[in-house]
Parts: sequence; C-alpha cells; structure tokens
Amino acid sequence: MTVPASVSDYRLLAQRRLPRPFFDYIDGGAYNELTLAANRGDLDALKLHQRVLRGASQIDTSAVVLGERLAQPVILGPVGLAGLYARRGEVQAARAAKAAGVPFCLSTVSICSIEEVSAAGTAPFWFQLYVIRDRGYAAELLARARAAGCTTLVFTVDLPVFATRYRDVRNGMTGGAGLADRLAKAWEIARHTGWLLDVPLGGKPLTFGNLAKAVPSARSLEAMKGWVDAQFDPAITWRDLGWLREQWPGNIVIKGVLDVDDARAAADIGASGVVVSNHGGRQLDGAPSAISVLPRVVDAVGGRLEVLMDGGIRSGQDVAKALALGARAVLLGRPWAYGLAARGEQGVAEVLAILRRELAVTMTLLGVERVAQIGPDALDR
Repeated sequence: MTVPASVSDYRLLAQRRLPRPFFDYIDGGAYNELTLAANRGDLDALKLHQRVLRGASQIDTSAVVLGERLAQPVILGPVGLAGLYARRGEVQAARAAKAAGVPFCLSTVSICSIEEVSAAGTAPFWFQLYVIRDRGYAAELLARARAAGCTTLVFTVDLPVFATRYRDVRNGMTGGAGLADRLAKAWEIARHTGWLLDVPLGGKPLTFGNLAKAVPSARSLEAMKGWVDAQFDPAITWRDLGWLREQWPGNIVIKGVLDVDDARAAADIGASGVVVSNHGGRQLDGAPSAISVLPRVVDAVGGRLEVLMDGGIRSGQDVAKALALGARAVLLGRPWAYGLAARGEQGVAEVLAILRRELAVTMTLLGVERVAQIGPDALDR
C-alpha cells in the first residue's frame, strides 16, 4: 500500500475502513457543525509570510513543553473510544507517540485502561480527567494515573453536559433508534469485515477500561452518555478546584478555555497551562474557532502559564500558524484517530511524520531554523 501523503488521505482511509456510525463519531461535531467548520476555515484564512535567502538550513523542530523536550510541538490529545477504531487502539497510539518523541494523553473514556497503556512500555504519558461528581472516584483515577507514572493531568472543563451531535443521533449511537435504524447500523458493522475481525472480535474486552466498574459496556455511546449525564458536574466552579491540586502534585493543564477571564482564572489557581479549545466543535456550536481566540488568551496569560491549542490542526503549516499566534504546542485529536483507524500504530506514526516533515519545510520557507523563532511575523498581515 502506498503511504498516504496527507492527513486528509488518512481521513479517507478511515472513512472506508470504519462503519459509518464510528467514523461519524470521530468526524462530526455538535448540532449544525458551524464551529467545526470555523476551526478549519479560520486556519485556512491565515496566510504565511515567506522569506528567502535567510540561511535556514539546519531546521530543528523540537520544543520544550511543560518541562518535556518534544521532537515537535505536537501532543496526541485525549480521544475517547479510540480502542473502537483499531484493536487496543490507545496502546497502539501511545507506542507511536513514544517512538516519535511526543506525549500521548489518555482519555478518561478510553477502551484501554491506564494500567494497560502503562504496561505496554509507553510511560510516562499524560492523563485526561473530566469534571466528575464522585470526587472519590476521581481521586481513585488520579491515584492510578500517578502510580502509572503519568506526568501531566489535562482537566477538561468544557463538557459539563453532553451536547447533541446530530450525526450520532441519526446513526443510533446515543439511543432511541428505531428498528430500521438499528438494522442499518448492524448492516454497516457486518459489511466492514476487516474492522469487525480486528476490533469487536479480536480487540476484546470492549469496555471502558478506566471506568469498567461504572460503565461495563463500550458497545455504544448510549452507555457512556448515561454515565456522563449522571456524573459530569455543571455546578463546579473555579473555587472547587483546590481539591484537584491536593490530589495531583504534577502539571495541571485546563482544557476547554475560550475566554480570557477563564484563562486568568486558570492561572490564578496555579495551573501549568491551558488549552484554547472548543472541544473540536463538539460542544457549543456557534462558539468561535480556537485559532481566533488564541492570540487574546496568549496576550492575557502567556507570561503566567503555557498556552496550548487544539481544533482544526491538519498539517505542519497549521502547527506553524498556531505557534505564530503564541501557542507553545498543539494537541491533535482527529488526525491521529484517522491514522489509527486507517493503519493502526503505523498510521499514527505516519501522521506524526507527515506533520513533522511539513513543519520543517514550512520553517525553511519562513526563513527560521528553530520553533521558538516562529512569531507573529511568520504571518502575512
């Protein structure tokens, strides 16, 4: 098989390999997907400023993020249910990230547990936690992550409730489907024999590894949504986050910030960083793109903590644009999920290699040799 040339190629391969309900879960957004489109559209609208004869021949894509030296300013962000895209998917992705010299962040709602990912020799990795009502259960998860050697906690705050994602509703992923829809879903699964053999038959156990006691089945989003509705806490405030620091002595990154006052609040509680993010367009549809908010957040708090960004990144050029607007690094979601669904660990590794290669070429054409040299003048105003 010819190695795909771009992240878009992996998206097409994932679309062919996965049953439609599972592909749409990766690919879709909330409601009319306006914010999902804005994440890409606003990145595309930014123009890069080419410079020539700058002697940029020794390109170094490495960066230091939260005290870690990364081969490129890219992190595999938390993606739920990744073990449904390929056999033991989180383990495969974590291995690819470790080999590529970038962090992998394990989702709370992963198929593979913290312990399984750690046992695969991928530690240290990052861990993501949602706002959970049961503080005892949250503390147990954090203790397990610490025991596994996780260095950084990503605390996701933009999912106090589960926004409606029309694709998932139409595909019967969130319950309430009629007989015809259930039959259509069953047919979609049955006709994707490669995925069927790899994941449902060969990838057992299909449970939410970190939540196995609370949510025993990972066969549908309906099970996860029920747990989310019962456990995610919309009543929490910034004042309540003292317990988090008591439980976690390492880096804390607040993910899901789109407002400068929220970014300042994160700095005030002693967070190590924030992720400017709209949850990939999967929560508040009509919210601004992450890239459009990024400069304001950097101006407000960039000197107090590290500012990361996710939402719409599909190429090394997109990485350069985010760095130019002040991001220390970017988190990937869909790109590595596409790679995983298409070609497993190899696909994730290839996606990371593509981004690093594209970033290096972009840096040469910008006339810079170091990631830290990518600043506002890298954009054509």
